[in-house]
Amino acid sequence: MDGRIRAIVAVAAVGVASLAGGSAGAQATSLGGPGWGAAIEVPGIPALAPGGYAAITSVSCASAGNCSAGGNYGFRPGSPATEAFVVSQIGGTWHKAIEVPGTAALNRGVQAEITSVSCASAGNCSAGGFYLDGSSRFQAFVVSEVHGAWHKAIEVPGSAALDQGGSAALDSVSCASAGNCSAGGSYGNSSIGTQAFVVSQIDGTWGKAMKVPGTAALNQGREAELGSVSCASAGNCSAGGSYANSTGPQAYVVSEVHGTWHKAIEVPGTAALNRGALAEITSVSCASAGNCSAGGSYKDGSGGFQSFVVSQANGTWDKAIEVPGTAALNQGGDDFPSEVSCGAVGNCSAGGFYLGGSGQQAFVVSQAGGTWHKAIKVPGTAALNQGGSAELGSVSCASAGNCSAGGTYADGSNNEQAFAVSQIGGTWHKAIEVPGTPALNQGGQAKITSVSCASAGHCSAGGTYADSSGVIQAFVVSQT
Repeated sequence: MDGRIRAIVAVAAVGVASLAGGSAGAQATSLGGPGWGAAIEVPGIPALAPGGYAAITSVSCASAGNCSAGGNYGFRPGSPATEAFVVSQIGGTWHKAIEVPGTAALNRGVQAEITSVSCASAGNCSAGGFYLDGSSRFQAFVVSEVHGAWHKAIEVPGSAALDQGGSAALDSVSCASAGNCSAGGSYGNSSIGTQAFVVSQIDGTWGKAMKVPGTAALNQGREAELGSVSCASAGNCSAGGSYANSTGPQAYVVSEVHGTWHKAIEVPGTAALNRGALAEITSVSCASAGNCSAGGSYKDGSGGFQSFVVSQANGTWDKAIEVPGTAALNQGGDDFPSEVSCGAVGNCSAGGFYLGGSGQQAFVVSQAGGTWHKAIKVPGTAALNQGGSAELGSVSCASAGNCSAGGTYADGSNNEQAFAVSQIGGTWHKAIEVPGTPALNQGGQAKITSVSCASAGHCSAGGTYADSSGVIQAFVVSQT
C-alpha cells in the first residue's frame, strides 16, 4: 500500500516430492503425526474465471474439516481486473468457490480482493478486503457467513466519512465468537495522509469504523496503518501496525477492552531497537484477553532489517526484543517476520526468513512458558532449498507446542516449490514438499499464503501455483 517493507505477503503452496527416495505418505508419517493430503485446485474457480487466474490470501478453520478461505480471481492473466471470492470446506470437503455476494454491485472498477477471513465456529465467519468503486476509489468492505451461507458484502460502515481520498482497505479481521469480530485497515487522502481504522461487529451487526484512538497524536508523519488484529473474546482484542513521526515509521499496539478501544502506544522497547526509523507490527495473536504476542520488523543502526517479538501479559505490553538467535543466523544483514500464532498464554510460534551465507533461508522460533527461545532454520529446508530462496509465510498453532506452517523454497532448477512443516509436542519436524503440488505446479511458482489449524494435526492451507501455461492458480490442501 505505501511501499514499506512488510513480511511475506505470499508464500508457497504445499507440494509433495519424495525425500530420500520415500513416498509422500511415508514422509508424512515420518513426521510423527497426521499427514497432509494432496493439494487440489480450488473447486469452482475454472467456472468463475475460464482461462484466468486466482489466488488465495486467507484461510481460517473453526473446527477440523470446517474452514473458509478467500482471495481474488481474474479473467485475463496480467489484467488488473479482479473479483473477490470465498470458498468453504464442510466436513472435510471443499465446496465450489463463489464470487463474494454483493460485490458485483460494489466493485464497479473491477478490482476487488478478500484480504482476511476469520471463522469463530463452523459456518460462521467474517471476511473483508477492498474494491474499486465506479469513481475509481478504493473502498473497504466486510462480509459475513452465517450458518454456512455467505450474506451480501457491504462497505465498512463509517468508512465513507473517514475516507475522503478513496484509498480505504480492510487488512485484518478476527472473530472471537459468531457475529462478534473486530477488524482494521487504513484510509486517507492528500490532506490527511494515511490513517488507521478499527471497526467492530457485535451480535452480527457491524458498527461504525473509527480512527485508531491515539494515532492522531502519534502519526505526525501521516502514514498510519493497521496490519493485524486478534480477538481472544468478544470485545477483547489487540492490534498493531505502524505510524510515522518526525524521524520515520514506528510500530504501535492498541487494545480493545470490554468493547472499548483504548489509546495506541508505541511498542515498548522499539525506540532503542529502531535506529533506522522503519518499524512496524505485522502480526498479532491473542491466547486470552490481555495476553497476546506480536511480531514485526525494524531497521537497525547499520541499515539492516531485523525481526522483533513483543508480548502482552495481563493487559500490559512488555519490551520488544530482537528475535533470539536471528543475529547468528542473519549473516546477510536482513531478516523479516511472517506471522505469530499463540496456542496458549505464553506459548507461541513465529517464523519468517533471513539472508544467510547460502542465500535466503526460512526460520521458525517458539515461545514456551513466556520465554522466546532461539530461532532455527526450518528443519529439512537445507536439503530442499537448493536454489537458496526460502521463506516461511504463515504459521498457526492449535495448542501449546503444536503448530503447522507453510512456505516456499527454490529447488535446484530455481523453481518455486512449496513446503509444509509441523511442530509436535514442542519440536519442529522436517519440512516436506506438499503432496499434490508437483502435478499442479508445472510453471514452477507454488506458494502457501495462509495456514490455519483447528486442532493439533488438523489444519488447512491455501496458496498459489503456476499451471503449465504459466498462469497463477489457487489451491487448497488439508492435514488430517
